[in-house]
Amino acid sequence: MSAISMHLTRLARLSAPVILGMSLTAPLALAETAKEPAGLPLEELRTFGEVFERIKRAYVHEVDDKELLENAIRGMLSGLDPHSNYLKPEDFEELQESTQGEFGGLGLEVGSENGFIKVVTPLDDTPAAQAGLKPQDLIIKLDDTPVKGMSLQKAVEMMRGKPGTDIRLTIVRDGVEGPFEVTLTRDLIRITSVKHRMLDEHYGYIRITQFQVHTGEEVEKSLLKLHEKAGSKLRGLVLDLRNNPGGVLQAAVEVVDAFITEGLIVYTEGRLNNSELRFSATDRDPSLGIPVVILINEGTASASEIVSGALQDHRRAVIMGTQSFGKGSVQTILPLASERALKLTTALYFTPSGRSIQAQGVSPDIEVRPARLTPLETKLQVTEADLDGHLEVDQKNSTDGTATPDKKQDKRSVSKKEDLAQTDYQLFEALSLLKGLHILQPEK
Repeated sequence: MSAISMHLTRLARLSAPVILGMSLTAPLALAETAKEPAGLPLEELRTFGEVFERIKRAYVHEVDDKELLENAIRGMLSGLDPHSNYLKPEDFEELQESTQGEFGGLGLEVGSENGFIKVVTPLDDTPAAQAGLKPQDLIIKLDDTPVKGMSLQKAVEMMRGKPGTDIRLTIVRDGVEGPFEVTLTRDLIRITSVKHRMLDEHYGYIRITQFQVHTGEEVEKSLLKLHEKAGSKLRGLVLDLRNNPGGVLQAAVEVVDAFITEGLIVYTEGRLNNSELRFSATDRDPSLGIPVVILINEGTASASEIVSGALQDHRRAVIMGTQSFGKGSVQTILPLASERALKLTTALYFTPSGRSIQAQGVSPDIEVRPARLTPLETKLQVTEADLDGHLEVDQKNSTDGTATPDKKQDKRSVSKKEDLAQTDYQLFEALSLLKGLHILQPEK
């Protein structure tokens, strides 16, 4: 029997505090003063020691103790939930890089479902997005390796790699008959957390692709620039959180704080004292109270659900799109020795009204599914202005004080709207709603 197996067998006789506080290489003399077991499943510990020893003796290839114990640790965590993981030094480093906004790979946020790898969302401007991968896609093979039963961590490791190298994914997609293959070329993934632009003369757009350390600060800067571009007459904003997999909790809090001036933003509940947190808004208002429409879909997860749920509860934004992903748990990084760490689910978060989003998601106030519009052919139209001898009115001297409209500008505006309706129907609907809200509001 190996030395570690002897220790494991002996550990089955120790009390809980001693087992949890000592390493497997601790002197056995400590066991002599241990009290009787206080709640540990001794039979299961004995079984673990026996399995460990059987593997050491009978497995077809020799496996060292270190590898077996690391596999055991990974197994413990994988049995908890899809988001708890054991991070080796390289995994820990990659996680830190991703929260800073740069890492290598395909640009996929993934989870596990029924033993397969499920796409949560492809990140913007990455090989995964360019290849047309979609949320809810199931990955069943990586190159020629089936992923059935493979750990999520192992699958992620296989998808990572040197930029410029290829990997072949076999995909199962709802509504598509049979699996199909997609070949992607790995790249250095640089995530721009926040993008902004004007949708129309008085309406702005902010897209958050992922919540990183500086996302809150970048959203505030984007709001300032949009107000400036609109000549301080910004009438509304679309906040696009579609296919946003989440990220840093504090960043989500800061984004919500940019739109409300008081009240609870989010709170968490867990078993540890420091896992029970409450975050409230400050009185700053960089948004200046403009109407907001938030776009969400099935790829909207975690921190992006905190933002949409909080602003929905405060009635500060209209939520539009489709049901979100439903990840309402908080993962804490717990550093271990030798530059390793645990990513462990330690709490659930709740919106200000007490809603848990875990496995439920955020329901949109207005459901708008993705669509592609085909414009109807316009027939010849005859208006009063086309009739011979129609009356002319001097618009400059009209009673309402309006000037003659710029027909060329109107045509350009209509063309721009038609393009948006065909390329992004959900965004088109969000902009239309903002304009409707402005019509019904008195001019400030």
